[in-house]
Amino acid sequence: MEQDLVYVICGWIASISMVLGYLPQAIQTIRTRNTDGISLPAFLLMSVGGIAFMLQGLFHKPEILWALFLTNLVTSVCSCIVFVIKLYNDYFRKK
Repeated sequence: MEQDLVYVICGWIASISMVLGYLPQAIQTIRTRNTDGISLPAFLLMSVGGIAFMLQGLFHKPEILWALFLTNLVTSVCSCIVFVIKLYNDYFRKK
């Protein structure tokens, strides 16, 4: 029982840290629309990886891993938004 609690606490600490570490960059990119220093393939892969981790947390048995699911839901949505802004900036705006 004690080991389970440590496992859950570590999961939530990791989740909160990931979101708080990633969100400021995503918010700045969304606000400024400046994607000059962002790699398009990197954000594509981060989006795909986040969605895969989100599904892993959702389909985990016997219970959903909420920390894994929620963290990757937030980061996947942000990554997808930044990816679309980057795609727009690189291929449509600059032409």
